[in-house]
This record gives sequence, C-alpha cells and structure tokens, in this order.
Amino acid sequence: MPLTQRIQKFYDTSSPLWERTWGEHMHHGYYGANGQHKKDRRQAQIDLIEELLKWANVQSAQTILDVGCGIGGSTLYLAQKFTAQAIGITLSPVQAQRASQRAPEQGMALQPWEHLNEAAAPAVSFQVADALATPFPDSAFDFIWSMESGEHMPDKQAFLQECYRQLKPGGTFLMATWCHRPTHTLAGALTRSEQQHLDWLYSLYHLPYVISLPTYGELATDIGFTDLKMADWSPQVEFFWQDVVRSALSPKVLAGILQAGSETIRGTAAIALMTTGFSRGLIRYGLLCGTK
Repeated sequence: MPLTQRIQKFYDTSSPLWERTWGEHMHHGYYGANGQHKKDRRQAQIDLIEELLKWANVQSAQTILDVGCGIGGSTLYLAQKFTAQAIGITLSPVQAQRASQRAPEQGMALQPWEHLNEAAAPAVSFQVADALATPFPDSAFDFIWSMESGEHMPDKQAFLQECYRQLKPGGTFLMATWCHRPTHTLAGALTRSEQQHLDWLYSLYHLPYVISLPTYGELATDIGFTDLKMADWSPQVEFFWQDVVRSALSPKVLAGILQAGSETIRGTAAIALMTTGFSRGLIRYGLLCGTK
C-alpha cells in the first residue's frame, strides 16, 4: 500500500478515538520553558500554539493555510484569533469531514475554497489534499502553518518548496516537526541502535523518514526562505508523552483502542518509542520559521 494511503488509513481510524480522549488538537503540549510546568493537557496544547506564534512573532494574518490540519483544531483557532480566512488540508477524508462538522459547532462560517475569499472573516474551509501538490495558486497565503506534519512528508525539500510557492511575498512559514538529533556535532552520525529505533517508529507511525533541524535549515535556505529562525523545544514538550501514557491506561481508552483496530493499536505501541526517543536525545522537536 502506498505511503499516502497508509497515512490516510491510520488517521481515518485513529482520529475519532483521539478526539474523544484529547479533544480537537492532535499535537504536543507546551509545559513551560523548562518542561516542568504541569497543567491540563488540553490547555498545554493551546499553550503550544500561542507560544509558537509568540516565538515566530506572528501577530496578524489574513489568509492561512494549515498543512496537515487534523480535525481542524489549529485551523479554527488561528482563524478565530486573527479574524482570518483559513483552509486546512489533510490526507484523511474522515478528518476533513469532522473538521467541516466542527466549524459551525464553533460558530465559524464554512465555505468552499473557491468562495472563501468572498466570505466575511473569520471563515474556514477543509479539503483532502496532498501537501506536496496542493491545488492552490502561487502566492495565495500570507501565513502557512505546519504543526507536526513535516515528519510525514516523503520529500522534505519538495514540501518546503511547495510551501514557499504558496506564500505571498513577505509571508511567514512556521513549522513544528519531529526531527532526529543533529549529526554534525561531536556525537557524529546516527548509531545502528538509533537508526533501528527510528526504523521501528517509521513503521508504526507510517513515517517515511525524519531529518535533523539543521538539515531543515539548509533546505529552507536553498529554497529561498529568509529571516530563518530555528529552535529545539524538546524539553518544553517531552512531558506530553507521559500524559499520553496516562490517558492510554484508562479502561475506556483501552477499549477504544481495541475497537479502533490494528492501525490504532500499532500507533499506540509507538508511544514507548517516542518516550524513550526523547529521553535518549534521539527524537527532537524542531521549530523553523522563515519568510518569503
């Protein structure tokens, strides 16, 4: 089965359970600058959005693309925050449908992409699309947001190139993504044990591969992004996986995992790999921001 279909199937089957357990935001949480500020898990996820916007100095936006939108958590949040027109794309029809259902539930206007610019802001649209070949024209958005979707991209350079193409001149691209540790330091290349760890994770989460944050920076520079800014927020988000473990141990959630089927069970098995990956310094949470 092609990678895109495997990703689609994984999120089609696991997203309803995730929403019941965690709510609308399908990403890490922010637990303070030192990672020690324990808080409600859903609040931690909202705090991560706000801290990322603050870090990137994103104070306004009119047209937003949310790449890998899940069930629309960030899309709706950003559209409301900035009184903007936003579109979220995902490979999962189940996610796109649920995101579209959630918009009116939050009092948000839902418009097809073709008519989004005709709607009064805030307004949103959701559709199934491949982030490497979107249907949108050049220079369509002044803000592109990618929250933990880069790790799923089979061609990181093509992904960044497509985001650059869609940005308006002066627009901002902001991504948070799973990375592996830098390999140009004294630690050297990934060890056999580290590569095996990543390979297991790739298999369970349907990831093609991950790269280091410095490599992302090199790719972004070559493509033409300017004012590049990067940061490793692994300490700030690592506690998230302990929260995931606690939630997964709930009898109700365990029953839901079993009912969701093999794809969700496989994904749950990867929780331990993420926990140990962070603790051994192999998995990193990378941020990259740039302008066109």
